[in-house]
Order: sequence, then C-alpha cells, then structure tokens
Amino acid sequence: MSADGNWKITINTPMGAQVVDAEIKTSGDTFTGTTAGQMGSQDVSGKVDGNTLTWSADITNPMPMKLEFSATVDGDAMTGNVKLGMFGNAALTGVRA
Repeated sequence: MSADGNWKITINTPMGAQVVDAEIKTSGDTFTGTTAGQMGSQDVSGKVDGNTLTWSADITNPMPMKLEFSATVDGDAMTGNVKLGMFGNAALTGVRA
C-alpha cells in the first residue's frame, strides 16, 4: 500500500460536506503532508499501520476542537472516520487526485 501522493478527501460533517486537498508522503511507519480546504491549510503528520493512516488536527474555525482521523487506503480510494470532538463522528472518503 502506498498512500503517497495527492488526495481529494470529503468529510461529511454535520455542517455539510467539507472537501480537503491533501498531499501525503510516507516513510516507514509514519507520514507527513499538508492539507488545504475551506477551514484553511496546515501541516499534518501521523502513523502508518499497514494500509491505515491515523492523525489528528487541531482546528479553530468554526470553533476550537481536535479532529482525530483514521483512514484506510485501497489503491486509489480512501475511506475512514473522523472524530469531531463532542459532535460525534463523520465519514471520510477520498480519491487519489
């Protein structure tokens, strides 16, 4: 599995779908990258376990909260879940861009 490359990720939040462009570069059991979307852009880093990526992001807009991501890569597709703090979970899907 290689998650390396550019991805278009859609997160189905209670406020509607949020689309994020991500660039991912794996190195062993970790990865680094960047994300950019409606809520701004930021550097990200996380863990790689087989074909699963996990990471977290602290956001301030529309309100401060910690987002916790888990995504499984299968070829050119990504599926997963985002924990939205006290707002529960949101489905995540992605396609290689």
